[in-house]
Amino acid sequence: MRRLARLQLLPLQLALLLAVGSPEAPVSAPRSLAWGPGLQAAVVLPVRYFYLQAVNSEGQNLTCSPPGETLFKVVVKSLSPKELVRIHVPKPLDRNDGTFLVRYRMYETVNEGLKIEILYGNEHVAQSPYILKGPVYHEYCECPEQDPQAWQRTLSCPTKEPQIEEDFASFPNINLLQMLNEVPKRFGDERGAVVHYTILNNHIYRRSLGKYTDFKMFSDEILLSLARKVLLPDLEFYVNLGDWPLEHRKASDIPGPIPIISWCGSLDSRDVILPTYDVTHSTLEAMRGVTNDLLSIQGNTGPSWINKTEKAFFRGRDSREERLQLVQLSKENPQLLDAGITGYFFFQEKEKELGKAKLMGFFDFFKYKYQVNVDGTVAAYRYPYLMLGDSLVLKQDSPYYEHFYVALRPWKHYVPIKRNLSDLLEKIKWAKENDEEAKKIAKEGQLTARDLLQPHRLYCYYYRVLQKYAERQSSKPEIRDGMEHVPQPDDNTSICRCHRKRSSREEL
Repeated sequence: MRRLARLQLLPLQLALLLAVGSPEAPVSAPRSLAWGPGLQAAVVLPVRYFYLQAVNSEGQNLTCSPPGETLFKVVVKSLSPKELVRIHVPKPLDRNDGTFLVRYRMYETVNEGLKIEILYGNEHVAQSPYILKGPVYHEYCECPEQDPQAWQRTLSCPTKEPQIEEDFASFPNINLLQMLNEVPKRFGDERGAVVHYTILNNHIYRRSLGKYTDFKMFSDEILLSLARKVLLPDLEFYVNLGDWPLEHRKASDIPGPIPIISWCGSLDSRDVILPTYDVTHSTLEAMRGVTNDLLSIQGNTGPSWINKTEKAFFRGRDSREERLQLVQLSKENPQLLDAGITGYFFFQEKEKELGKAKLMGFFDFFKYKYQVNVDGTVAAYRYPYLMLGDSLVLKQDSPYYEHFYVALRPWKHYVPIKRNLSDLLEKIKWAKENDEEAKKIAKEGQLTARDLLQPHRLYCYYYRVLQKYAERQSSKPEIRDGMEHVPQPDDNTSICRCHRKRSSREEL
């Protein structure tokens, strides 16, 4: 704490210079590092991305931003001057720790390949220029890899996903006829939000069960995106589009539980969990239809830790009573907590008493040193974004979980708070009094989220769930009555020529 106090007395620019080394050891372009999936031609993603690590001339990794304006520059272009393709390359995102995130979105396929030049000032970084030999496919090019194992190796998919292993432990065999008879009766009534899918020969078919199935556009788009990239197994399954997990039978019950696929799990349910529609959609629409996504958030984490406002922060809807308690606590303890409700739906009668807070841009959340994560109707789907920020997350104890929570530990990746928020103020005071430890937990959570929530890891996770499911089916999936084909989006404005030799399972 003594060193931190000294730094606070220094001008910010001098503090930065102390952190990265002396001016005699500036950034060295040749010694700096570049790595990541965006430097591999075979990794097809909606937005391709890779990382840079600034290294000084003494060979030391910088641990915060180099002083002055960012001098990293990236140019992505076709290898052949005859191939004119649209490629959007925004400025590198400064992650405020000496590393940078580079993104680019292709709007056409290049046959010859890509040339990626990474410069610092006028010098090439690391092994720049990088040559990605073609063809390099863009997101909407339908050209699936015929060998799923090769595809998984290309993406460096993990060999095991603990949550998937746990989810399927209750389902050694999946009886499709039993599900066909049971799911519509149990979950397909007027209030239902379930969609029945069949994937056959890499084509997707579906029928809606219930009235509230508009969110099928999210499950459609990720399944279509996967099918464009890799040959999917034949399978027949049910996706729950609602907030709450559906299957509450225990493994010992007769009849036993059935594998409904959901975006959120709970301690008292047996649903198979996929990444939430929110992080999935933001991954697919990054740099196009959304502002906040798993990549952009990493370069918009607010001031450095030392310059953040030393308060806990919350903004959100009134989707849980504890959120109202949070606002009341904020009114009583404004020196510790800034919490507000931005929209009333469930507790409209409380608006006059508690007031309505103005909407804030999500990136502005990170002006505050501590973020309070309180459940909504189920798990708060903002949690992945909060973890990727540069603030300490105070996480409410919850029976709900997302696909990656299994890897997280209290006091290592976040600070736990009780369900009823009775210890929240105490935990905020602890964080203020133990600044170095709070900063360490925030950084550990951020680094873990950066690893677990990389967009290519989401694709790995989706595929592994479908694969595990398909392996357990006791009969062949079929296109059932009432199902309609879900076509791939028409992308006739873009060049797409698939060079892979396709095989049909019908011929095997």
